[in-house]
Amino acid sequence: MESQLHQKLSFKIMVAIIYLFGLLPVISVTYVSFFDSQFLSFPPPGYTLKWFANVFQQADFVDGFITSTEVAFLASLIGVVSGILASVAIVYFEFPGRDAMKSLLLAPLLVPGIVIGTALYIYFIQIAQITGFNATMSMTALLVAHVTLTIPWSVRLIVASLGMLDRSVEEAARNLGASAWTTFYRITLPRMRSGIVAAGLFSFVISFENLEVSVLLVSPGHTTLPIAMLQYLEWDMDPTLAAASTVQIIIIGALLLISDRFVKLSQVV
Repeated sequence: MESQLHQKLSFKIMVAIIYLFGLLPVISVTYVSFFDSQFLSFPPPGYTLKWFANVFQQADFVDGFITSTEVAFLASLIGVVSGILASVAIVYFEFPGRDAMKSLLLAPLLVPGIVIGTALYIYFIQIAQITGFNATMSMTALLVAHVTLTIPWSVRLIVASLGMLDRSVEEAARNLGASAWTTFYRITLPRMRSGIVAAGLFSFVISFENLEVSVLLVSPGHTTLPIAMLQYLEWDMDPTLAAASTVQIIIIGALLLISDRFVKLSQVV
């Protein structure tokens, strides 16, 4: 009995250490954002909230936040709608090349972001040379690039959600005379809610905080928040960046809490 108690205690301590190790960067960045010193030093001379005020006084940060939000929303919307259609086709239909199609849709998850950004930049430049339309001079290229990031997450999460559904309910509806569209709209789609919400949430977060793909595809006058933070780092080393990162952490954490209030993401992630 005593041995089992020691094992449980050791397991809990190990889990706590793992959680602490994973959260240490978040805790450190949040702590630094309150330092009352322009240059990082430990222990700090005091604590202040002035760096948070400085974040909202930086026009590049505000504009970058707006651009990141717009791109993330549109990319998530397109990615989730595309993911729903692709996932239904993959799960519910048998056709040649189905596994290859699924692998192709999930492939961007395996490719480094900087590789995706470079490849898309070269592609858009070649298209511009042929057609005269340079997508990198507008938000078109950036949006297309972010959609390539949101579709794989949407497919992955929605396929997982569909795989956990009991197909007998849909079969019963069809046997009772419901059409394929009615069955999908009234039965399948509502039961996909957890996967759709998870896909939308993860897609938004992945797009909002992306740097590697965006850095090559932003157009003049449309800088995303991560790029604005990177540019700020070239000239200043004060805790303003830590404060901006803390704001990002709060926003993402709030989204997770709100989503978990309605849908348990542990069911599909």
